[in-house]
Amino acid sequence: MACVVAPSGQACGATVSGVDLSRPLDASEVADIRAAWLEHKVLAFPDQSLTDDDLERFTLAFGPFGADPFFSGLDGHPNIAVISRLADETSSLFAENWHADWTFQEFPPDGTCLYGKVIPPQGGDTLYTNQQAALDAMPADLRAQIEHVVGIHSARGGYAPDGTYGDADADDRSMKIMPSEDAYAVQTHPIIRIHPETGAETMYSTLGYIIGLEDVEPNEARSILRELAAWQTREEFQYRHRWEPNMLVMWDNRCVLHRATGGYDGYDRILHRTTIGYNPDVRTGTVDDELRTL
Repeated sequence: MACVVAPSGQACGATVSGVDLSRPLDASEVADIRAAWLEHKVLAFPDQSLTDDDLERFTLAFGPFGADPFFSGLDGHPNIAVISRLADETSSLFAENWHADWTFQEFPPDGTCLYGKVIPPQGGDTLYTNQQAALDAMPADLRAQIEHVVGIHSARGGYAPDGTYGDADADDRSMKIMPSEDAYAVQTHPIIRIHPETGAETMYSTLGYIIGLEDVEPNEARSILRELAAWQTREEFQYRHRWEPNMLVMWDNRCVLHRATGGYDGYDRILHRTTIGYNPDVRTGTVDDELRTL
């Protein structure tokens, strides 16, 4: 049975049925899923009974594992991170700011997979915002402020010893986060990029990891970034994803932002995550094409 793709009716996102991810996918199934992923940017696969081996195999069908520098992996499965918050936990909500994953790396990941192990009966939605749509609809005066502009990315706000998940973090956080001095490093990427597979223009990341703009005075950069963040996260560009147990979600970090939401105090929430790393084999142009601003 061929997979069936049902669009969410929102700014991005679709649900995929008719495919069993607990078995190896053939080449045509991988091609169909990749095409749907590129079109809809966020795919949800409900009713999938997956082992950690299954999750890893699915991830590798779309690229190599990406490096997760501040997460501790599962024993025997170092490329799987547990995204957890327990019922009685007092720590701050993880990943509640808009971001694309690991944009502070030289070659950030293509995508992320998240599998619902324990899902609370309420709350815990994940929000996504379509950065291609946001750029397409952007007012000309705002676009002029980011044309040819390069963002300075860093993990320091979250993962440095003095960051959100650093030395002052709550002692009862169930997620295994490893803050490090490495988080102070910086990496640059253009604000407007070319998606390497679709060729579409898209914006790349926001205040979650961007700490400044190259060759722009800090106060002016902060003003531009605040205005940009307000635009790129507007409701008309969003998709709200509601989780179910045994649901796998994959998203394209190259053209969407995401953020966690709460609303499930008193309940456990546990998901297993893998990262689809940078995959040069799927690039249709050169690295310079992908990274250039237009």
